[in-house]
Amino acid sequence: MEIIGWDIGGAHLKLARLRDGKVLELRQVACALWQGVDRLAAAIDEGLAGWPAPGRHALTMTGELADIFPDRASGVRAILATVAQHLDRAAIAVYASDGAFLAAESAADSPERVASANWHASARLAAARIGDGLLVDIGSTTTDIVPLCGGAIVARGADDAARLACDELVYRGVVRTPVMAVVRHVLAGARIGVMAEHFAVMADVYRLTGELPAHADQHATADGRGKSLRESCARLARMVGRDASAAPEETWRGLARSIAGRQLQELQDAAERVLSAAALPIEAPLIGAGVGRFLAQTLARRLARPYLGFENIIDASDSVVAAGAADAAPAVAVALLCEPSRVSR
Repeated sequence: MEIIGWDIGGAHLKLARLRDGKVLELRQVACALWQGVDRLAAAIDEGLAGWPAPGRHALTMTGELADIFPDRASGVRAILATVAQHLDRAAIAVYASDGAFLAAESAADSPERVASANWHASARLAAARIGDGLLVDIGSTTTDIVPLCGGAIVARGADDAARLACDELVYRGVVRTPVMAVVRHVLAGARIGVMAEHFAVMADVYRLTGELPAHADQHATADGRGKSLRESCARLARMVGRDASAAPEETWRGLARSIAGRQLQELQDAAERVLSAAALPIEAPLIGAGVGRFLAQTLARRLARPYLGFENIIDASDSVVAAGAADAAPAVAVALLCEPSRVSR
């Protein structure tokens, strides 16, 4: 039976098509849900184009956090209603943070069980396949840091508020995070304050360091201009009150490396706090997922742990698909977890 796994976020829609436990195709569609539910409807059509109808759709989400919704419960229900207009309602299975799969109607009646549960699906799959490890999923907007021990999730937090409080959820990503959220001052010959303005995002930084995967760079820039190195330099220079023409390109590349280093240090600090509470075996690997997992590899070295890519714990039709599966780990995970499950009505 074919299954499509869905991860419905506030900025992207990610879909994974699987058959008999093997990942066949991945798609990621930019979906600025904060601009309206119609963006999700269009993304669904684009994401499904040309794919055969599956036996089941396995869903998880974080898009209910979008500020077009008055609260999370309203967001869950609006997302499910939109999805149900485009899919066979009877084939929908929604992942709950207790590991169950719910029918669309049951999920709408219990929104707190399905809201922001995508991290749990990825961690549950990794725990079942690896046993011990630290899952680090670095996406465009956030980073999930989840300890796994003895084949179980041993996270302290269960919802966003609790996970933020214990550094298992860190609002840092490699694309959409504003630079002003990462640094308040930089050193560029002198200590310079950074403007508290949405002039540049971390995509600008990682374009200049040469690390940002092109396929991850789907959203508009902060100023609506292009994504060339020159334009990224201009946005970064503006953060410190200058024009890019005031210094050579290498100056702005150096500034980008410095900001990237600060973000990496923040993630390392968070991972160390999570590890201090979980007491995982030293041989337990760091499992990297998300479009920013190039940072996870460096993080593993800093933490003196072996590195294991999420793509190495799943079966895929080829290496390109496997890499895409690691980018969209929750979508793959819910599809794999749904295969043997029953859906609660």
